[in-house]
Amino acid sequence: MSSRRSLLSLFAALVVILAPTPAGAAPPSAELSASLLVSGLQGSFGSTVGPGGDLYVAEGVARRVSRIDPETGTVTTFASGLPAQVVPGVGGATDVEFLGRTAYVLVQFIGPYLGGPDEVNGIYRVDGPHTFTVVADIGAFNVANPPDTDFELPTGVQTSFQAFRGGFLVTDGHLNRMLRVTLDGDISVVRAFDNVVPVGLETWGNRIYMAEAGPLPHLPADGKIVSFKPRSSTATVVAAGGPLLVDVERGCGARLFGLAQGIWPLGGPAGSPATPNTGQLLRVNGDGGFMVIAGGLNQPTSLEIIKKTAYIVTLGGEIWKIEHIC
Repeated sequence: MSSRRSLLSLFAALVVILAPTPAGAAPPSAELSASLLVSGLQGSFGSTVGPGGDLYVAEGVARRVSRIDPETGTVTTFASGLPAQVVPGVGGATDVEFLGRTAYVLVQFIGPYLGGPDEVNGIYRVDGPHTFTVVADIGAFNVANPPDTDFELPTGVQTSFQAFRGGFLVTDGHLNRMLRVTLDGDISVVRAFDNVVPVGLETWGNRIYMAEAGPLPHLPADGKIVSFKPRSSTATVVAAGGPLLVDVERGCGARLFGLAQGIWPLGGPAGSPATPNTGQLLRVNGDGGFMVIAGGLNQPTSLEIIKKTAYIVTLGGEIWKIEHIC
């Protein structure tokens, strides 16, 4: 396959969690009560908690990062004017992270390989409400340093990033590897994986926790949280059984939580997201599996935990608030 259409099909097959879908019409049915905090976000995907305690969400369609008050749900624009999506509803601003009080945005699935303008797939520093500086050109690094595994899009598809040791860790769900990026723009490969589709990240001290969505057809058994140290050659499975697992977060002290998008529709077209209202908020149970804390979530993508409350971003532009998770 070499056409732009075939590249899009491959991207959809490997990273279905980025596919746009309508917002849910009803609250999720769950073991814990849930309330709708925000709706109407445009292309919402990755999120973080900022230094002041507010939520920040990357919106690829709207080309911005929004700041959300976690108590009131008030939404304000933090930064706008990021590169536009090449494929409507897919890519662009994908995740947001802070180092100190400075915000950075992960931008991906853009550029000339997809028929778009010559813009950078990589990490952008937010310098002002409408100004950015490219810190690292991850797309160029991937083109110059291809993996040993099969791929179709040489720039890769970066799914998440996490602050770590004064720089960032970045997962690539297409090239199946994790990168280390410094603020000087130096990029190196931390780990190369088999076809596990690495997605969300969490760190705790010197240990890295990573969510794996698993290859198509995203069987629940392949949805895992694994952990390893930067120089380790092996990874430990912390928990398995999350259907299309997309994120991992630490909360309530030392507890680990996972976010599963839900049951992938077997026999459905490549690129289909999980079946609506099958997503789950999970807690690692200590026996290699998960306990379901909340079910019925509509195609969630990102999880943040503030004290004892979980905040879940969905593909449909919503943020759900689930209290008393521990």
